[in-house]
Amino acid sequence: MLGALAQNTPKVEEDLEEKSLSIMDLLFSGGTGAVIIISILFVLLFVAVYIYFERLFAIKAASKYDESFMSKIRDNVANGKIEAAKILCAQTNNPVARLTEKGISRIGHSLEDINKAIENAGRLEVYKLEKNVGILATVAGAAPMIGFLGTVIGMIIAFHNLASSSGTADMGVLAEGIYTAMTTTVGGLVVGIVAYIGYNHLVVRTDKVIHKMEANAVDFLDLLNEPV
Repeated sequence: MLGALAQNTPKVEEDLEEKSLSIMDLLFSGGTGAVIIISILFVLLFVAVYIYFERLFAIKAASKYDESFMSKIRDNVANGKIEAAKILCAQTNNPVARLTEKGISRIGHSLEDINKAIENAGRLEVYKLEKNVGILATVAGAAPMIGFLGTVIGMIIAFHNLASSSGTADMGVLAEGIYTAMTTTVGGLVVGIVAYIGYNHLVVRTDKVIHKMEANAVDFLDLLNEPV
């Protein structure tokens, strides 16, 4: 009896190995339709991750700010050292400094003109911060839809195989369509969730930088309004 159990043990292990699937096997076991859909989702995932980290580093660099910057600008402007203030802005590579430099270059004009120049420069800085972020929103919306497209394709394949066999199709024949339906749905949702989270995180970080730009623009205008 022990000998029989020993002989059956390798067979059980082989069966377990045959039944076990790696993640890649699971993703690409649904036939041509699943391979195409999953490949598209992998491309979208790569694009989303790349844009997220590229924008994250750019926004992080833009958010660096010296708290003493406006104090130095105030001292230079108050003492009539306009060129020194411009040089300080040029040496400080961030959106706040560029907006301030734009305002300083308009000193001598009306406050309305200065404010308009700062607003125009601010729009350009916001555009730079939000560059390609919209693609993440597109991926977040498109990926689940592409996954659901794979689901529909998979179910069509399954029912087509079932209809072609007069309702007596082998489960192995139906498995390809079912695999396509399930794996593409999961893949689409995963990519969509990743892109959605990344998009919202970047929006929050961008809003913080924009708020800091607006606050410093107000400080600069208040500086110009101070009595000499």
